[in-house]
Amino acid sequence: MVGEEHSKKYYENEAKKAVEYHHEKKSSDMQNTNDTPNVAENHSSGIEVFSAEVLQKLSDDNLPPTPNNFSLYFDRILENKSENLTKQISMMLELEENNSNDDENIILLEKSLKQGFSSVKNMLSITASLYKNMTLMTKIMAKRKNELNNSSDLTAKAGIFFLVETDIEKLNTILKKQSSHMKKVYEDTALIVKNVENETIFDNQFGVYNKRYLLGRISKEMESIKKLKHKSSLIFIELSKELTSTIKSNKELIHMTRIIARLLLKTSRRSDVIAYYGDGMFAMLLKHTDLENAKRTSVRLDDLVSNSNIFIADREVQLKISMGITNINIESTVDEIVVNAMDAIDKAYKDDNLNYAII
Repeated sequence: MVGEEHSKKYYENEAKKAVEYHHEKKSSDMQNTNDTPNVAENHSSGIEVFSAEVLQKLSDDNLPPTPNNFSLYFDRILENKSENLTKQISMMLELEENNSNDDENIILLEKSLKQGFSSVKNMLSITASLYKNMTLMTKIMAKRKNELNNSSDLTAKAGIFFLVETDIEKLNTILKKQSSHMKKVYEDTALIVKNVENETIFDNQFGVYNKRYLLGRISKEMESIKKLKHKSSLIFIELSKELTSTIKSNKELIHMTRIIARLLLKTSRRSDVIAYYGDGMFAMLLKHTDLENAKRTSVRLDDLVSNSNIFIADREVQLKISMGITNINIESTVDEIVVNAMDAIDKAYKDDNLNYAII
């Protein structure tokens, strides 16, 4: 999973251990005036040494060792470590992720869903009652019809017509009440469904975050930049128009777009936010990443995509993307930042030598 699905509890524990290790190391270094081996260092695992390094880097950059800052630097520094250490830490993180969840959000969602199920149940109950009354009325009409056919007396027939009118009025009164009740239940259900949709943060079609979540995260990142004065970047990605113009099937386009989503998840860091913006465009919010590092990410992604070929019908197709890069400028609005990234994609199409551009 990506971004916020990262285990905050894990980073809190690691930050705490790193602080303790950092203090122990300082104390031990003061005691070791000769070349005596550092006891704390010798008995610390690779993850503890690495966590202390992350903590030191935060200190060097004058950033508080909060779980969020620790996780960002944790991922960034891990990129340059050995394969063994990276694999070791990744396994530990996967174990943490499997045991973590956002309980508060899940509870709220479950409440909304239960309300929705209750409303649907009420609608089904009302529908069943309406069907029952209509069936009963059909039987009554059949009975009155037989009575009319079997009676030759005009007075008796007039009495039967009166009964039919009375039956219809009763049914009409019942149907009006039930229809009014059903309308109210339907409106409540529609509101619940709308609220659930408004609270979703995930795009089920492509398996990444959705536009709503992306815009919210950009806004929060701008607030963070104002306080901490760091740099972050945004990359927009889409299948190259040169490629999509040769694909006539919408089903095949969706298939290729899903592949791009999987590649984005594969090449991203845990702190990155991967989202589907819409109209075939994805976005990568790179926290604590300047434009130069964002460019490196784009090059790495371009290489990964370029080496991914798929078969459509009887022909092999090489995937190709276009990317637009921009920085998270706190003097701009969220919409302006997004537009800059889109404009950068248009700029990329003007350079045949590059699949990305920066604005």
